[in-house]
Amino acid sequence: MKRIAFALVAVAAVAGVAAYIGPAYGQANGEAAPIFVKKIPPGYRDWRLISVAHEEGNLNSIGAVLGNDVAIKAYREGKLPFPDGTIIAALHYSHVASDENNKVFGQSQSFVAGPQTNIQFMVKDSKKYAATGGWGFATFKDGKPADDASMKSCFPCHNQAARDLVFTRYAP
Repeated sequence: MKRIAFALVAVAAVAGVAAYIGPAYGQANGEAAPIFVKKIPPGYRDWRLISVAHEEGNLNSIGAVLGNDVAIKAYREGKLPFPDGTIIAALHYSHVASDENNKVFGQSQSFVAGPQTNIQFMVKDSKKYAATGGWGFATFKDGKPADDASMKSCFPCHNQAARDLVFTRYAP
């Protein structure tokens, strides 16, 4: 009788531990934690400039790369890997000729930001985004997140960057 009672207690204990640990690996409903960021971080337009970028080819865009305070501090201190809480934003625009500027210059040489093409974010959370090197990725177009299928290329591409998956260098 003691053996049966002991066996029942042991089974109940194992089941309880499994029920407790299972959701800890994902969300409360037991699903895996998402690897893509689905909400635009608030206040990103007030972040500081990290650098600017020009992409040619199919993208043909100009962009401003911004960082929150955690990102800027890490860049300035040369801290790698970036600490949790780092958020980097890339605001991409098509570029168009500036007729106003070109008149002043006397030739066609000036381009300015045109319509916004997308906004991209990298959010550092080494636990939540462990499957993608500690970074969550996002692309938003017209304020809406890109679908998961289109986001699957982010990590493999960024995984080639030598500085904690980040391509952009700080331009003080």
